[in-house]
Amino acid sequence: MVTTERHAVLPIPEGLISDELRERIALASRKELISPTYPYRTKLGREEYEAEKRLLQIELLQVQRWVADTKQRLLLIFEGRDAAGKGGTIKRFMEHLNPRGSRIVALSKPTKLERGQWFFQRYIERLPTRGEMVFFDRSWYNRAVVEPVMGFCTPEEHQIFLRQVPQLEAMLTESGITMFKFWFSVSREEQLRRFLSRSQDALKQWKLSPVDVESLGKWHEYTEVKQSMLLVTDTTVAPWTVVRSDDKKRARLATMKYVLSKLDYPERNLDVIGTPDPQIIGPKEHIYMGDDS
Repeated sequence: MVTTERHAVLPIPEGLISDELRERIALASRKELISPTYPYRTKLGREEYEAEKRLLQIELLQVQRWVADTKQRLLLIFEGRDAAGKGGTIKRFMEHLNPRGSRIVALSKPTKLERGQWFFQRYIERLPTRGEMVFFDRSWYNRAVVEPVMGFCTPEEHQIFLRQVPQLEAMLTESGITMFKFWFSVSREEQLRRFLSRSQDALKQWKLSPVDVESLGKWHEYTEVKQSMLLVTDTTVAPWTVVRSDDKKRARLATMKYVLSKLDYPERNLDVIGTPDPQIIGPKEHIYMGDDS
């Protein structure tokens, strides 16, 4: 028996998106990239993407074996605005890895018990052990961006975090943890397009919460706290790497290549790794072109 699909649509309030931008999004083809500052005009083709992704994922398996054999501890932190492509990139990293040696940490809001603990405590409990790769889909940097904008922490708590986090990350790296911190930078045009897609798709509804919708009207507030966060927490021992993510496929490949290029594991295939696209990924001073401004 065939039934008609029924689901509640979470609407995007009219005032949050101008009629001109709604029209631009509606008229754009699926492959077209609509931000005027993004370096490519069309998305990477599926066939090219899948072929390159497969070879990079084979390299990631080599990395996982090296991490296990040498008892490395590898921590990868993925941050960025809502719908910036963090989760999708982590999914492609994890797609063929052995789950016994890799895991994702994607925490929900803290419990009553966790709210009474030191802020970093619940994250520290989930750091990688020897021989393990751990992917943080958002991290303690919630306190740097989301919480102050949405009123989930006090200004004093925000300032304490900014003072403490460089010290914490210095201790983590000194203890032997290899850490990557990625900020996924998405243009406002592309974020709105993804939000509209999620609001109309029953299979993507879970990705769009009322807090996400509310954040649409706080673009500039997010920009302010993000800039403060990058200024204070981009350190020598734990630098930020910015990924321009309007094209999710290019962002995923560039992030994989970046990680592989920074790890000295045996039998690296340099022909496969190549050079991460400098127009897509790099330090904030080089790559930050104003998309996520």
